[in-house]
Amino acid sequence: MTVRVSRTFEFDADPDDVWAFISDPGKRADVISVVESYDVHDDRRATWHISLPIPMVRSTIDVETREVERDPPTRVKFVGKSRALRVTGEHTIEAIEGGCRLRNEFVVEGALPGVETFFKRNFEAELDRLERELRSDLGLPAGAESDTPSRTDG
Repeated sequence: MTVRVSRTFEFDADPDDVWAFISDPGKRADVISVVESYDVHDDRRATWHISLPIPMVRSTIDVETREVERDPPTRVKFVGKSRALRVTGEHTIEAIEGGCRLRNEFVVEGALPGVETFFKRNFEAELDRLERELRSDLGLPAGAESDTPSRTDG
């Protein structure tokens, strides 16, 4: 089973400021709850040290992430690989009147039992956390009325 999720946020912020956050591998890792620590190797590669609360995983797992596509300042796509999972994330920024729209798409394919179930149950909270941290970084209030989140889960 593959878990896919997407959600779009709108911000009253400069698209370049959103790009500065979303294109930073350290900031991307910081917002993921299961990332205990990470090592940034350069502006396109990082290793996430994750801890998944599932029975088959009793130790920290290293997920080697690297950007596979980068189109500044509008799009970044990364892939993370480990013995437990493969994750693909894509962030696309579009300028709109008064700010920008950020589309986020993630796909997780588990290699161990329980990985997909964990992410299926927790993706909404992870995306909420991403939005909250990005708003904080931008100096915006949480859940501004003008913002319209949308989502699709699969």
